[in-house]
Amino acid sequence: MTESSPLATALARTGAPRIASFIVTVWGDAVAPRGGSLWLGSLQAILDRFGCTPGQVRTAMSRLTEEGWLTRNRVGRLSFYRLGPRGAQAFGAAAARIYAGRAPAWDGVLRLVLLADPAMREALAARGFGTLPGGAMLGVIGDPAELPKGVPVLLATAREPEEVRLLAARAWPLEALSEGYVRFLDAFAPLRDTAVLAEDALPLRLLLVHEWRRLVLRDPLLPAALLPEDWPGADARALAAALYRRLAPAAETWLDAEGRNEDGPLPPAAAASRFADG
Repeated sequence: MTESSPLATALARTGAPRIASFIVTVWGDAVAPRGGSLWLGSLQAILDRFGCTPGQVRTAMSRLTEEGWLTRNRVGRLSFYRLGPRGAQAFGAAAARIYAGRAPAWDGVLRLVLLADPAMREALAARGFGTLPGGAMLGVIGDPAELPKGVPVLLATAREPEEVRLLAARAWPLEALSEGYVRFLDAFAPLRDTAVLAEDALPLRLLLVHEWRRLVLRDPLLPAALLPEDWPGADARALAAALYRRLAPAAETWLDAEGRNEDGPLPPAAAASRFADG
């Protein structure tokens, strides 16, 4: 990687990713669609492009294995890894948000929960509810009958569109998310018209997905009616989709040639529409 390469330029803007978290991105984007197992040597070849030493990678893999994200399979002196119980549980829902990431249709009705114990609050947060000052929880999507039992849900409509935006700004960290999307656009927009070498395609795609994943998994994906008029999330998603599709062919070619599992070359990627409607 030269100092002036698109990968170096993007890393200068995003900062080096945390190794363990980035390895999770590698599995979700590049390994899971190709059978789920990868030789440690193939992973190291990818992480070499980010300056990760073998010692750092081994430490990260040990941690991810202990935490249940990955499991190891030794064949002779070679180590292969695939998703562990924790990783398998988390990946399906995460992938749907990372590669789709559009807000569902909204019926214009607000869901308010005034009283909930800590366990119920956690369950509601997992369903996209935000927390208003004072502790009431606010949601916009979902049949109240499908929410956790024992939760009194009040349905309400706002008198003015601005009232809905004000509630949303108080219930969800929209300002911080907006700043994150702006940084994402600043980091990756220059790549839209920049020539990318074939060997940079996979590292750049992984960095793109990693930074996008960090944002979109924290985004409640609210309907447009609840968002500020200058919300940058839509532009960021359009950029992520366009760059992903541009980098994908060369990235997959590298995985065809260099990716290995216990049986040899990785199988072709399972058919999946990733950012297909971007």
